[in-house]
This record gives sequence, C-alpha cells and structure tokens, in this order.
Amino acid sequence: MAGWLLSLLLVAGLSGGLGFYLGARGELGASSPVPSLAKILNREPRAAPLPKEVDFSLFWKVWDILNQDYLFQPLDAQDLVYGAISGLVGAAGDPFTAFLPPQQNEVMSMHLNGRYEGVGAELAVRDGNLVIVSPLDGSPAKAAGALPGDLVLKIDDDSVTGMTLTEAVARIRGPAGETVTLTLRRGEGEPFSLAIVREEIALKSVSWRRLEDAPEVAYLRISRFGEPTVGEWSEAVAALGKEGGLPKGVILDLRGNPGGYLESSVSVASEFLDPGSLVVSEEFGDGSSRKLLSQGGGQLRNLPVVVLIDKGSASSSEILALALKDNLGAVLVGETSFGKGTVQEAKDFTDGSGLHVTAAKWLSPQGSWVHEKGITPDVEVLIDSEVEGGVQEEGGDPQLEKAVEVLRASIAS
Repeated sequence: MAGWLLSLLLVAGLSGGLGFYLGARGELGASSPVPSLAKILNREPRAAPLPKEVDFSLFWKVWDILNQDYLFQPLDAQDLVYGAISGLVGAAGDPFTAFLPPQQNEVMSMHLNGRYEGVGAELAVRDGNLVIVSPLDGSPAKAAGALPGDLVLKIDDDSVTGMTLTEAVARIRGPAGETVTLTLRRGEGEPFSLAIVREEIALKSVSWRRLEDAPEVAYLRISRFGEPTVGEWSEAVAALGKEGGLPKGVILDLRGNPGGYLESSVSVASEFLDPGSLVVSEEFGDGSSRKLLSQGGGQLRNLPVVVLIDKGSASSSEILALALKDNLGAVLVGETSFGKGTVQEAKDFTDGSGLHVTAAKWLSPQGSWVHEKGITPDVEVLIDSEVEGGVQEEGGDPQLEKAVEVLRASIAS
C-alpha cells in the first residue's frame, strides 16, 4: 500500500491504521456455554509476533465473562473483535498507529478522495490532548471559527477524556445537516463552544491565482495531499502557463495542510527540482532505508520559491517544504509547523476495516528529523489567534504579504 503521512484526520473524518493478521489454523468453539456466543475462527496467529510465549487465556476468560454476565445482552461479537483490535493497536502507544472499523475506514477513504460528510477539520493527539491540526478550506469548521491548535475538550456534552482518537472522530463526524457542538480551548484562554452544522464537503486540494499586486508572482495553494492532488496540481500548473506565461517566482501555500499521501508530495516536489534530486529519506525499524528522488522536468523547475507554513502544516507538507528549502534554498515564511516526522503504511481488509502502522521515520534531504519539533520558518510572521469567541477577524494576510516581499527581493537579485 502507498505510504501515509496523515496527521490522523478528522474529516469529521479521521485517520489511523496498522497491519494485523490472524492465521487460519482450524476452528475452535468458545469455551462459554452461553448459546448466543459466536463460533471463534482463527484463534491462533500464524507466527508469534514476540520472541517469547504470550498467554491469551486471560483474553478468553474476559470474553466469556462478558458474554455470560454482562447485563445488556446480547453483545455483538464483531464489535468485541474490533474493540479488541483497537486496544491491541492502542497499546503500541503511538497516536498515529490506529485501527479503523469499516465505517471509519470508508470515511477516511472518502476524505482522501475529496468528498465526505462532517465538519471538515483535522484532528491529532499532541501531549495527550485532542487538538485541531487544521480546519479545511471551505469547511463548516473553518466558517465557525475553529483554528489550528485549538484543544477539543468536549463533543456535545461529553468530555473527550478517555476517548481514543478514532472514538472522538466517530463522535464528531455524522450526516450532513446535523449539528455537533465542540467545546474548545485556545491557548491559555477560557473554554468556548462552537455549534457546527455538518455538511457534505467536496473540496479541491489545489488552487492558484495571479496576485493582483504582484502579477509576476504565482500563488499556488495545496490544502491536503489526497488522491486527486497530483492531477489537480498538473491542471493548475498548465492553466498558470496559459494565463500570462510562466511566472518569475512562486509562493507555495502549505498552511493548514495536514498531509496525506507521501507520493503526492514527492510528485509536487518534482515540479520544482532537477531529476534525481533527493526529496525525502525513510528509515525503517529493521535498519533499512529508502530514498525518494525527484522525477524532475517540471515547468516550475528552479524558479525562486517562498513556502508558507504554520502550525497546521504537517507530515507531507513538511516534507515538501524541506525538500524545496534544502534543494533550492526556498525561504519558509510563517509559523513553526506541526512536527510529524513518521510515515504510516495503510492496509485494507476484506471486511472494509483498515489498519495504519507507523513503519518509518522520514528525514529531509539534509538529514533533519522534525518530529514533535516542527520546522522553524526562516522568516517568522505570527498571526494573532486570540480572538474572543474563537472567530478570526477579517483582514489582510501578513504572512502572504511578507512572502511577496521576500520573493520579490529574491527575483530582483
């Protein structure tokens, strides 16, 4: 499967996943005499995952006690299995490794295809807290005033304490037209609530325009690296070339971009770089490594570039920003990025469920690992997000304005 660099999405949606396989070595019935119990298939794994014996008797004792003594019968055996797998994956202690039951896995796929129903915000776990990485462009979450870095305290009337990321995501997403209320905290401020009406969201991941006050500059924005991103990017660059010819410089806006497919970020990097340029390196747990190189030959090759980043820029967007900085000397403007330096591999199963497992860490062309640190911009321009009620005031874009200033200076030199 293709590599993931997701910051564990909530499209009022989500993310996650890992590979886990139970082997087929006969059929063993449950030990409990309760008639409603399901027949247990594939009780033994094909290969021991640990270098020592593991006693599963306690698991089956708990399974039997639940089915015998739990008040609200009957229990759904498949739900118990999914819950057990979720607990298994959660025990790894990595917020980016998670199991997705079929419904959640479907939502994840819809998100990466650019269509889903929900509030349109990316969620991650940071220091044990549920945090909004970024509200997506054009989403109801963004319209309601949610901002990157907001902590989620409650979903409707329920505290998120004790919820897993996937549980929180499942609570936030839902049918279009229904309302979910999020209680948030911004910085050290007091909690505030946002009532957000879920919508069916169809978003393009790439947009572009010529800047009115700087027509020699092309502004290209990527909001996520999903399934359609590479095609949308090619269309945008082709349209850019037809409208006024190639620009003298490019502003690439990756603010609020939580990541997505690794291959998409490599493809976009190839638009700017010479063939064979190192885009990113992966290091795996067994000591092996892999280098991903630019295919090169793009129309924007070797143009001056300024990249906009903020605390909502994560994973694939951080890879792209550092690839352009290390190879081209691109200037990074904005705020320190999220800091997600691991790669997840995704596996889908025949029942529709999915697992994503953190399989590698990634390093920039110059060997930087930004995990849990983020990328410090070359030119810091902070945006004041301490706004009463959580709604950002309308106004200019000082980060973009600074990016234009920096790019013009680069073009002039």
